[in-house]
Amino acid sequence: MNWDRIFRYSQLYNLIVRPRHPETGTIFLAQRRVYILPTRHGLTFALALVLMLIGSINYNLSLGYVLTFLLAGMGIVSILHTFRNLAHLYVSAGRVEPVFAGDTARFELHLENRRDVPRHSINLVCGKGSTVCEVPANRSETTTVPVKAARRGWLQLPRVTVDTRYPMGLLRAWSYVQPDMRAIVYPKPDDALLPLPRAVPDMGDAMNAGTGTDDFFGLRLYQAGDSPRHIAWKAVARGETLLTKVFTGRAAMEMWFDWKDLPPALDTEARLSRLARWVLLAHSSGLRYGVKLPGVELPLGSSDAHERACLRELALYDIDHAAVP
Repeated sequence: MNWDRIFRYSQLYNLIVRPRHPETGTIFLAQRRVYILPTRHGLTFALALVLMLIGSINYNLSLGYVLTFLLAGMGIVSILHTFRNLAHLYVSAGRVEPVFAGDTARFELHLENRRDVPRHSINLVCGKGSTVCEVPANRSETTTVPVKAARRGWLQLPRVTVDTRYPMGLLRAWSYVQPDMRAIVYPKPDDALLPLPRAVPDMGDAMNAGTGTDDFFGLRLYQAGDSPRHIAWKAVARGETLLTKVFTGRAAMEMWFDWKDLPPALDTEARLSRLARWVLLAHSSGLRYGVKLPGVELPLGSSDAHERACLRELALYDIDHAAVP
């Protein structure tokens, strides 16, 4: 076994396909970054040319020579066009919106063509997702690359394969790019409902009920400090647990979502999914809400920025913040 040859082949393999660090700024597809090989159709085309040439020689067919060399010339010219269709493109990172775990993140990439010829059928492949675009001459084109977000946290854009088979499909030219892009992935919300409002010590009865015109909201377990006027005495008379009536007043407008109030049976990811669900429901209902996590407390708020801040903290909980932007 020739270990020296195997070592050289392994070096060539690592040079071409080894994982690279994300690249910042604009990525230029220089000639040395573009690889080209014949496709299956190209190999079939070459085999057909060989057979045609053998037949022309065997039967001394002048027209056979003309057709064979004409098709061979077209194949050779297509090598230049396929390579030129991809070389000297500029790729830069765009924007990416936050998504929830299980959804598809769409990374925005800008392709810039600074030459006087258009680029046709540029294919961008990342994992199982792909997209095709055209880049006009001296213009830029924006396209999105879909990537499945499997778990919460930061999702780094994997290596993207940029390839083309233009114009005849006989050859494939490709290059690898990995712009420095990250999407934040929120926890996947569960299907829980909002919890009933509970008393807050520094609010007194203001959090337990509103004025006489407020509507009945529901019942919850009695807590120390609840007003006797709002105890469900009929339920007590029936021998049930001591319950407190809750009305839609200030209690329904301000809510705290505390990590410690969740059922102990829920694991970390289930707790984060539950809190994410409550944040979305509270925001869509126009409530003021805050989130309490171990070591983190987000104050009451109701704006879109507050919702994003809460979901961001849930997405990055127990993740090294120093390692991400």
